Amino acid sequence: MGESRGVYRILVGKPERKRPLGRPRRRREDDNEEDFQEVGCRCVDWTELAQDRDMCRALVNAVKKIRVP
Repeated sequence: MGESRGVYRILVGKPERKRPLGRPRRRREDDNEEDFQEVGCRCVDWTELAQDRDMCRALVNAVKKIRVP
């Protein structure tokens, strides 16, 4: 394997840049899980919940009541 190949550089090389300082950015999934916990739906898989429109709409309205005074 030649030294100029990308796979070789990843295998034996050093990273070209440093990782950014601080904690990682929050993901949308993290925000959704936090909202579910505030409403009282602890172990809800939000991807499955999105398939049921009526239940999803009810949950979104409950979260809106918490977030918006």
